[in-house]
Amino acid sequence: MKTCLIVDDSKVVRMVARKILEELKFETSEAEDGQVALDACKAALPDAVLLDWNMPIMSGIDFLRELRKLPQGDRPLVVFCTTENDMAHIQEALAAGANEYIMKPFDSEIIETKFSQIGLL
Repeated sequence: MKTCLIVDDSKVVRMVARKILEELKFETSEAEDGQVALDACKAALPDAVLLDWNMPIMSGIDFLRELRKLPQGDRPLVVFCTTENDMAHIQEALAAGANEYIMKPFDSEIIETKFSQIGLL
């Protein structure tokens, strides 16, 4: 079973994402900010990370930059899931190593499509 770390400071967003991903047969774990997510990835790299941008303590973009510095930090496929939808944010995320980018609010069809496009499904 593939694993996905859901990183978002909103408990509701994490709950919705977990339900969708578990229906897609992912084993999920959650983190409420980038630092908690980085610590989790240092312990065990997931197959995928669903990542919010704006969070306290460590933002999603800072987490992504740190993740990509880790040994095998290129391994988890990262999908940004955020309200930041301008071209500058999208380009910055892709340059930092994101594999895909989706907008909030999302639904199961959007997640399924993006995860399929990057080879997770």
